[in-house]
Amino acid sequence: MTAQLIDGTALSKTLRADVATRAAALTARGHKPGLAVVLVGDNPASEVYVRNKVKACQDNGLHSVFDRFPATLSEAELLAHIDALNHDPKIHGILVQLPLPAHIDSHKVIEAIAPEKDVDGFHVANAGALLTGKPLFRPCTPYGVMKMFEAHGIALKGANAVVIGRSNIVGKPMALLLLEAGATVTICHSKTRDLAAHTRQADVVVAAVGRRNVLTADMVKPGATVIDVGMNRDEAGKLCGDVDFAGVREVAAYITPVPGGVGPMTITMLLVNTIEAAERAGRD
Repeated sequence: MTAQLIDGTALSKTLRADVATRAAALTARGHKPGLAVVLVGDNPASEVYVRNKVKACQDNGLHSVFDRFPATLSEAELLAHIDALNHDPKIHGILVQLPLPAHIDSHKVIEAIAPEKDVDGFHVANAGALLTGKPLFRPCTPYGVMKMFEAHGIALKGANAVVIGRSNIVGKPMALLLLEAGATVTICHSKTRDLAAHTRQADVVVAAVGRRNVLTADMVKPGATVIDVGMNRDEAGKLCGDVDFAGVREVAAYITPVPGGVGPMTITMLLVNTIEAAERAGRD
């Protein structure tokens, strides 16, 4: 059996078309959705991500502000800038690209963003709302993964799901969303004693640790759904995920490729969250 590919690029196009329609409707009512992207320093990977986010906004009818600062920017200056964006009625979403320079406390910066503009879903108020099953914003990557399950009719109710990774950005919120969908969820991480014992029982595996080949074919139950959130490089410098794609593809029923899987969905769900924020602000 060769797994069916879950194509994030194709699904993204469908979702972005809906975003563009909603953005046009809001703009016609005088509420053009706006996203501010803040980049501090010159991390090359961050620059690529930010450029893609800004372009996605422009391509789908959202107003985008790109605020770029040198690595020498002080924490106080960054917090003051965020405060100004919080009070700007033309901005509905604020995204501070991580990582930040070492002298800036990223937790303090995230907490400074108004929860109703925290389109990344990282603010403690939004994380708590997700935990109670009443999320204002779902973090973009796990939200995108849930859309992939939905698009392919993958049943989560009663399913055994394993999430590899416990980050606040992917692992923990992913587990909460799967739990909310009725799955029985196990979170595995670097201290897990026998990872394969857990993954072999799983109907769904989400790998999100940033380590190549953390999941191999012998660790996957035949017919499982495997979602690869990892972004790594192989010996040849080629982009790859956390999953041994060639091997696992012969065992699983569904699998996401890297690139072209979860990546495009993350930016798409950022647009969806920004639209939702703008629609809420338009109703207030």
